[in-house]
Amino acid sequence: MGDDAGVPKISKERVKKYQNAGYRIVGEHKHSGVEICRWTKSRLQGKRNCYKAVYGIKSHRCVQMTPSLDFCTFSCKFCWRSFGPDRNKASRKWDSPKELVDAMIAAQRNLLSGFGGNPSTSQGDYKQAMDPAHFAISLDGEPTLYPHIAGLIQEIKSRGCTAFLVTNGTVPEKLQELIDKGAQPTNIYLSVYATNPEDYQKVTNAFIEKAFERVMESLKLLKKFDEARTIFRMTLVRGENLKDPEGFARLVKIADPDFIEMKGYSWLGESKERLTMKHMPTIEEMDAFAFVIAKETGYLLKARDVKSRVIILCKDEETWKWSKERTQEQDKIFEETRKITTR
Repeated sequence: MGDDAGVPKISKERVKKYQNAGYRIVGEHKHSGVEICRWTKSRLQGKRNCYKAVYGIKSHRCVQMTPSLDFCTFSCKFCWRSFGPDRNKASRKWDSPKELVDAMIAAQRNLLSGFGGNPSTSQGDYKQAMDPAHFAISLDGEPTLYPHIAGLIQEIKSRGCTAFLVTNGTVPEKLQELIDKGAQPTNIYLSVYATNPEDYQKVTNAFIEKAFERVMESLKLLKKFDEARTIFRMTLVRGENLKDPEGFARLVKIADPDFIEMKGYSWLGESKERLTMKHMPTIEEMDAFAFVIAKETGYLLKARDVKSRVIILCKDEETWKWSKERTQEQDKIFEETRKITTR
């Protein structure tokens, strides 16, 4: 999984399938993609924002993207993405971070262009949407398999934007590299799917050996991210991993994150071929699960989104205050950067 690990071998048929699903494949080597998030569309039409507003995200200015399209160490049952053959295999050609960010902004603008003439679109918000402020590195695949992930985060932040990295934690050496190179993202979400090696393999169908042990290494590293918001993230699936909240609490204590985020599985995309609607937990089940984790860890309930079935806990009031201040600081950085680049 080193710097020569490569990018996915995506056939023309796979590219076409992604494009038909609303993706834009960007870059010369076709290992990156952009898709407009449902909350971006919602916000542009004057409706609700994503629950990530807790972290300062303005959905209409957020680019949902990946530098590792169809390339992952897992093939989780609950993943709504399309799985290609040899999902863990790759060729050896990569686009540079600058090329990717430029191409992703262009793709985002192209994908949103139709909203400009829509009477339900706020023209003020539309104008802002053409100038993205946030990059969610989470769309598909495992982002830390992109060998230049540190450079990608640095490129995004050099433009005054936020970089929200979502990782499954199976490449701890890349997380260490982010720390060593001073390339900490604005937010780092470490997705944790079970509390023991056996359940981890069952839930994730990992392609690599000792996946659970590698995730444990990443959990220990999470507390070293002193510039980023750190988030212990769970996608909870009834009948699969909606169990052992005490075990999850023990893992939280290892990572010592700023936030705990619990997301209920949604029966969407190609996960419908692997699971049923019965695997979706109710918000009441999520509440009960969160209650145990809060009791075991001492974390405080700070956000509850019934529609998204998301529950967010924060370490303490001091961390909550710091997070809000961080959002205000980031907004200032973005505006100041824009003043410089538009002179």
